[in-house]
Amino acid sequence: MINVEKVDRSSKSQVRRFIDIPFSLYADCPQWVPPLRRDVRTKLDREKHPFYQRSEADFFIATEDGRDVGRIAALENGRFNEYHGTRQAQFYLFECVDDQRVADALFQQVFDWARSRDLNQVVGPKGFSPFDGYGIQVEGTEHRQMMMMMNYNHDYYPRLVETLGFEKEVDFVSTYFRLPDFNVPERVHRIAERVKERRSLSVHHFKSKLDLHRWKERIGAAYERTFTDNWEYYPLTRRDIDFVFNELVLAANPRFIKVIVHDDDVVGFIFGFPDVSRGLQRANGRLFPFGIFHILLDARRTNWICLNGMGILPQYQGLGGNALLYSEMAKTVQGDFDFEHAELTQVAESAVQMRRDLINLGAQPYKNHRVYRRSL
Repeated sequence: MINVEKVDRSSKSQVRRFIDIPFSLYADCPQWVPPLRRDVRTKLDREKHPFYQRSEADFFIATEDGRDVGRIAALENGRFNEYHGTRQAQFYLFECVDDQRVADALFQQVFDWARSRDLNQVVGPKGFSPFDGYGIQVEGTEHRQMMMMMNYNHDYYPRLVETLGFEKEVDFVSTYFRLPDFNVPERVHRIAERVKERRSLSVHHFKSKLDLHRWKERIGAAYERTFTDNWEYYPLTRRDIDFVFNELVLAANPRFIKVIVHDDDVVGFIFGFPDVSRGLQRANGRLFPFGIFHILLDARRTNWICLNGMGILPQYQGLGGNALLYSEMAKTVQGDFDFEHAELTQVAESAVQMRRDLINLGAQPYKNHRVYRRSL
């Protein structure tokens, strides 16, 4: 018999069980990259995570015959609903054995939770911030997960949720570049130089994490203005920006982060991260005592770079701003570094021009994450 219990977040043992479930589900999966346990624990902590300022979440574990066989989180993002005029619930952190009965029991808890709050739709996977990674992976599960900034799942997950009546909401496609074969045309670089001159644009290169901190407010403001029209957008608070930025800086190498500047305002940005997924696999979810050394060592040895965040303000896109963005992207992933592979992570299908540009530049779509919806 399958039982579903709500996690008591004051119970360390229940929180630990919730965190541990994917570690057993993916124990023999070489493509899965374990999250840091402390990061998952923070998502359950009302005091530490800024999501709970105006929003709510609960967490559920499914058991059968004394064994934990699945988990799920039910969320109501109050600021998203207020901004968009919706009554949407979200599901996230869904993990499940290949058993439709278990998936049905977990999602029934989410449906009941949503109805009790007068919400009329469930969408997901969709997390606690725009930086958690979206969707269930429906293509490319044979490829290793890129760090922790996107989800990975077994290939039976789409069947479990579609059987429950979920339909596609939006796809996020990740593209692959083999860098020795990647060549931005010289005319793109020439356009980029003309744009910098005519539009009084410059590119700021960061030399230290302290330098990154000095630009935090301007980068946060640029993110807000760049993605206002995106499907997943809602206004971020100062605490949201501080929280995300502190997490970003921990994983960042300042050499791979650039901002495009006009009159001291950030109007575009590129966030590059050396891929440390192998180090994270060896760390197995723990920074200490030895996990941090595996991660730092992998950051020096990896031949992969992940571009997870790239954009320019809409008013510059038709004025050659995209050419400047792609020119700087090429310099970031090539330059004087030893990278052989690059991934541009999770570009929404609504970003039609960017996706078209990337394909024209030689990018290959190779992973697809699908966000689902179901009316209640």
